[in-house]
Amino acid sequence: MNRWMYRQWAAALLTLLLIGFDQWTKSLAVRFLKGRDAYVLWDGVFELRYLENRGAAFGMLQGQQMFFLLTGLLVFAAALYFFRHVSEDRMFLPLRIIAVFILAGAWGNMIDRLRLSYVVDFFYFSLINFPIFNVADIYVSVGTAVLAVLILFVYRDEDLNRLLNKGKREKK
Repeated sequence: MNRWMYRQWAAALLTLLLIGFDQWTKSLAVRFLKGRDAYVLWDGVFELRYLENRGAAFGMLQGQQMFFLLTGLLVFAAALYFFRHVSEDRMFLPLRIIAVFILAGAWGNMIDRLRLSYVVDFFYFSLINFPIFNVADIYVSVGTAVLAVLILFVYRDEDLNRLLNKGKREKK
């Protein structure tokens, strides 16, 4: 198996493992939190609280299932394009890993929406009254934040120009 295929399989396996972990934590939330009072881990700061979220982040777009399905398919298509065309240069490994986390987060929540018509959320920072979230949300949020830091402070313009030019250079 060549290196390119190995990387594709590794990305697919990591994506499936991350989705599996997300779904497992949600199943635990359903089993131990649904229909019960919040479980306080740090009084006044952090608790586990069950919520069925029929919207997106912060409860926006309630009941817009078709929008979420199309968005999930778009993220999947973009990830496939990215993995097919991204440069194999080792310097872009962090971007490939970030793409895996964002894809896993999008599909972790998409599975809930398709299966349940809502997303199971359960982490709650009561100290700042932050919206309740889940593991898939962490994947997407942290992945996006790290992506922004890398683009703004690590990669130079010429690095980013090389990122998706792999195929163009090889054809010359």
